[in-house]
Amino acid sequence: MKRLLLSLSVVMGATMSIAQANDKLIELSKSDENWVLPGKNYSANNYSPMKQISVENVAKLSPSWSFSTGVLNGHEGTPLVVNGVMYIHSPFPNTTFAVDLKEPGKILWTHKPKQSAAARAVACCDVVNRGLGYWPGDDKSGPLILKTLLDGHVVALKADTGEEYWKVENSDYRVGSTLTIAPFVVKDIVLIGSSGAELGVRGYVTAYDVHTGEQKWRAYATGPDEDIILADDFNVNTPQYGTKGLGTSTWEGDAWKVGGGTNWGWYAFDPETNMVYFGTGNPAPWNETMRPGDNKWTMAIWGRDVDTGQAKFAYQKTPHDEWDYAGVNVMMLSEQKDKDGKMRKLLTHPDRNGIVYTLDRVTGELVSADKMDDTVNWVKHVDLKTGLPLRDPEFATRMDHKGRDICPSAMGYHNQGHDSYDPEKRKFFLGINHICMDWEPFMLPYRAGQFFVGATLSMYPGPKGDRQNFVGLGQIKSFDAITGQFAWEKMERFAVWGGTLATAGDLVFYGTLDGFIKARDSRNGELVWKHRLPSGAIGHPMTYMHDGVQYVAIFYGVGGWPGVGLVFDLDDPTAGLGSVGAFKNIQHYTQMGGGVMVFALDGKSVYNDPRTGEYAGS
Repeated sequence: MKRLLLSLSVVMGATMSIAQANDKLIELSKSDENWVLPGKNYSANNYSPMKQISVENVAKLSPSWSFSTGVLNGHEGTPLVVNGVMYIHSPFPNTTFAVDLKEPGKILWTHKPKQSAAARAVACCDVVNRGLGYWPGDDKSGPLILKTLLDGHVVALKADTGEEYWKVENSDYRVGSTLTIAPFVVKDIVLIGSSGAELGVRGYVTAYDVHTGEQKWRAYATGPDEDIILADDFNVNTPQYGTKGLGTSTWEGDAWKVGGGTNWGWYAFDPETNMVYFGTGNPAPWNETMRPGDNKWTMAIWGRDVDTGQAKFAYQKTPHDEWDYAGVNVMMLSEQKDKDGKMRKLLTHPDRNGIVYTLDRVTGELVSADKMDDTVNWVKHVDLKTGLPLRDPEFATRMDHKGRDICPSAMGYHNQGHDSYDPEKRKFFLGINHICMDWEPFMLPYRAGQFFVGATLSMYPGPKGDRQNFVGLGQIKSFDAITGQFAWEKMERFAVWGGTLATAGDLVFYGTLDGFIKARDSRNGELVWKHRLPSGAIGHPMTYMHDGVQYVAIFYGVGGWPGVGLVFDLDDPTAGLGSVGAFKNIQHYTQMGGGVMVFALDGKSVYNDPRTGEYAGS
C-alpha cells in the first residue's frame, strides 16, 4: 500500500509540475511584457490588447533601436520576448542571440551551432528558419530556448546562458529532410515538424520530452494507421472525410513512402480539448500523374491529442493535389457564434489553395469554406456536407498538357505568413499572395536527396494585378469567418508574405517584400503609417511592453521562396520553382540584409539618455 501511495505521489507530483509549467507559459503569453509563442498565444491569433500605440497616434511611431544578425538570407518568423530579454534567431547558420532590453546593444549570449553546410543544397526555398520555442522551466530543468537547425537537429539551450542542454537528430538532410519550423512547446513536450516534400520526404511530426530530448511519439502523414497514430474514434463525427486504412489505400503501391505531407508551418493548441492543430503539406511529386489516388493524409488539417499523438480528426482539403497547394498554413483559434447563433470553438485556416476553411475544432466538422479572393479558379466551390472541392477541369494539370492561368499559383493565395485575429472585432487580417501560373508536368524518377517535383512553372500577377509590369502580386484583407465577407481589401506591389499583427489600438501591422513595415486602420483598411526598412520583410510583426513603453518589432531580410532569385542571383523565370519570374522586379526595390527593427512612439528608447551603455571610463 505504501508503495502504491508513493507511486501515486510521484505521478501526481510530475503531473502537477508539468501543469504548473504549462500554466506559467499561458500566463506569460497573456502578459503585455512578453511574446513567448510564435503566434503570441496558444490560439495563435497574433493579437495584442495594448492600446498605447493607436490609430490616433501611430503617425508618431519612429525607430527606437535595431539589431543586425549578420546573415543575408531571408528572415521569417518573429523574435521572442521573455522577462526583459529578446531572443533573436537567424536563417542558416541558425545563430541565436539573447539581447537585454535594458540595453539592447548588449548581447547577453550568442549560440552558433555546428552543422553541415551540405544541408543548404537540399533546402527547398531559401535557408529560412521560422523561430524559437520557450520552456519556462520546472523542478526538473530551468528555462530553455528551443531551436531547429537546417541540417535536421533540434537543440535545447539554457535560456540564461545559451549553453546547449540537449541535442537530437530529427531529420536526415542526406535524403532531403531539413528543419525550418519554429518549435512549439506544450506542457513538457516540444513539437517539431519536418520539411522536404519537394525531395520526396515522407512527412511527420515528433513530440520530444522538453527535459531530455527523448522522443515521446512520432506521427506520419502517410502510411499504415499505426504510423499515422489514428485514435479508435478517429473522424467519428465526420466519417465522410475518411476513416481507417487510407494512408496506404489512397496511394498506388508504395508511393506513400516518398509521398510528402511534411509540416513546416504553424501550430495552435487548445488546453480544453488537449488537442494540437496543424496542417500537412503537398504530396510528392508535384506531377499528379505519377501518384493516382487521393494521397491521404497529405493536405490535411489535423487535431491530435498532444499527450499521445492520437489523431482525433483529419480533414483533407485538396484530395489528390495537382498544384502544390501545401496546407501547412496558420491555424487560428476563436470562439464565435456560427450562422445559426450557436457558440462554437472554431479553427480558421487560410489555405494555400485559396480557400479559407473554418472547422469546429472539437469535432472536426467543416463550418465554412470561402474563397479568399473571387479570382480563385481551380475550384468552383466546396461542398460543406462532403468536404469535397468541386473542381473546374479547365484548370487541372495532366501529362502532355500545359495548364494556363491557374489561380492561385503553387505559392498559393496564402503561404507561410502568420496572420492575426481580433477577438473584439471578430475579424481576421490576412496577408495574401495574388499570383497565378502556367503549369507543365514531366516525368522523373525518385532519387534520395534530389528534387522530386516533375513540373515546370511560370508565375505572374493575378487578374487584379499589373501583369505587364509584374506588380500587384499581393493583397491585405479583413475577413469575417462567419459571414464569409471581406470588410476591406487593399492591393500591394508584392506578396504580403510574412503575415500580420492586430492590436486593440485599431491597427493591423505587416511587412512588405519591397522593404516597408506598414500600419492600417483595422476598421477600414486606410494606410495610416509606414517606415522604410533596410531590406524587404518576410516575417510577421510583434509587440511588447517594456518599462511602460509599447514597442513594435519586425525582422527585415528579404528572401524565402519569393526572394530566391535575388538571394541566389537567378534570372531564369522558371527557376526557384517558378518564383524568379514572378518576383523579377524585387531587385529594383530592395536588397539583402538581416536583422530586427524596433519602433516606439516618438522613437522612445533607453538610448534617449546618451549615458546608457557608455564606457564608465569615458
